[in-house]
Amino acid sequence: MTFKVAVAGASGYAGGEVLRLLADHPQLDVVAAGAHSNAGEYITAVHPHLSAYGDRRFTPTSPEAFAEADLVIMTLPHGQSAALAAQLPAGQKVVDLGADHRLEDAAAWESYYSGPHAGAWTYGLPELPGQREKIAAADRVAATGCYAVATILALRPLLDAGIASPEDVVVIAASGTSGAGNAPKKNLLASEVTGSISAYKVGAHQHVPEIKQASGAASVSMTPLLAPMSRGILSTVTAKATAEVTAADVRAALAKAYDGEHFVHVLREGQWPATASVYGTNAVQLQGTVDKDSGRIVVTSAIDNLGKGAAAQVVQCANLMLGLPEAAGLTVNGVAP
Repeated sequence: MTFKVAVAGASGYAGGEVLRLLADHPQLDVVAAGAHSNAGEYITAVHPHLSAYGDRRFTPTSPEAFAEADLVIMTLPHGQSAALAAQLPAGQKVVDLGADHRLEDAAAWESYYSGPHAGAWTYGLPELPGQREKIAAADRVAATGCYAVATILALRPLLDAGIASPEDVVVIAASGTSGAGNAPKKNLLASEVTGSISAYKVGAHQHVPEIKQASGAASVSMTPLLAPMSRGILSTVTAKATAEVTAADVRAALAKAYDGEHFVHVLREGQWPATASVYGTNAVQLQGTVDKDSGRIVVTSAIDNLGKGAAAQVVQCANLMLGLPEAAGLTVNGVAP
């Protein structure tokens, strides 16, 4: 059975990646690729790599343009999804990649974002305990933030196993520049980024409340870094151990949490995650140990920020919502070198 899909925000990086994945999806057909300023232009004028859409144009971003879709994927900037979602019919399934519907706590939203809190939808991270079934039963799903998914999947098993304290979690995470979108900004120019790593939003990144909500952490100190690469996230999470633990204990907690998971891979001992290994995929690589000096637990995760951190995760949720095989149209095999 084939389902019709509309994509809002299709002219952005995440929207373009959604279009790329859907072009080869065996059971999902794109019936509308919505854009704002690019409406009416050929899709390949903005995404020249998407030859499958050579004769297609962007449509307006409107309920009317999306009327025939069974499911709408929204890849709009934060704060813009809620208004569109409110205009879509109740029976139409929606996956939102923006932050508008992730947070359950209105105060947390108001502290980290602007505008009114739109309310929480089902959280779109299938690998969390019990979440896969909730997504499959939902008509409205809020997909994760990119830093959030990389961090939550590293942290949640430690807290569930009781080997790490929920207090004083520290996250250092580096992201490729595509995470900032395709709007022209001076700090994203090649001459600014090449050969340099810089910190930003230190002590106040908007994914912190989402990480706490989905992982069970009580306090999180997060330092995001902008790395000189187009895509990928490497997140290093450290937490205080609740008792004496070994690297084997950490690896066992990760392995137990993700036993049988198609997209989450705990690497062999001695092998550490790398963003190049998950480029273009919906895969997550994890590895853990215990710091020899401090005794803190250390887990590192790697994802493609446009893959598992955005577009591929959205397609994974869409598959579940439509009753399709969860891995349809997605891959765990990266491109190298």
